[in-house]
Amino acid sequence: MTFYRIASALMGYPDASLRDDLPEILTAIHTEGAAGGMTDGERHSLSGFCERLSGSDPLVSEADYVRTFDMTPEHSLHLTHHLIGEDKNRGPALIDLTEFYREYGVEITEKELPDYLPLMLEFVSTLEAEEGRLFLSRWNKVLRQLVANLTEASCPYAELIGLIEMRSRLVDTDITIAATPRTDPLQDDGDFDPPIHWAQPSMTGAFCTA
Repeated sequence: MTFYRIASALMGYPDASLRDDLPEILTAIHTEGAAGGMTDGERHSLSGFCERLSGSDPLVSEADYVRTFDMTPEHSLHLTHHLIGEDKNRGPALIDLTEFYREYGVEITEKELPDYLPLMLEFVSTLEAEEGRLFLSRWNKVLRQLVANLTEASCPYAELIGLIEMRSRLVDTDITIAATPRTDPLQDDGDFDPPIHWAQPSMTGAFCTA
């Protein structure tokens, strides 16, 4: 299991199915992590997250998940919600993102929207390492903002998404996540410019900005 597949699974709803998979995920982290390109820090964070989830009360974990991601807009796992808000352009952006996946032979057949972060990570897991990083780099500002919002709420998922944010950096920099102002994704303040176009991949298959 790659880092991205593991992160995708752990960010899903913490139901009985995910709990049943935790031993296998932990084994993969310890046995395949280094060979799969995970750093010691990533393996430590992922295994710690698994252990905390395994030791938590199932009903409490499920309720916390719903309250965090489904009932709090600024914690949404749908990334264009932070990028565009509820602006009328969000629909076309989702269509463009779906078309982008199709350029790679990936059809979105699940009920989730194409900007759902766990689904996006499943897609990244099919790409070469550098190509996946280029793909995620176009979402770095959104990921950074999401980590800031979750950190402010003392949410344990902040550390998990923080690992993804670090992998999305094209240049390693010391970014203070907690200092990033909280966002209101229900309003499009025009902060995420230039707009991103997903309809066609570049010659290298990465996202292109206007």
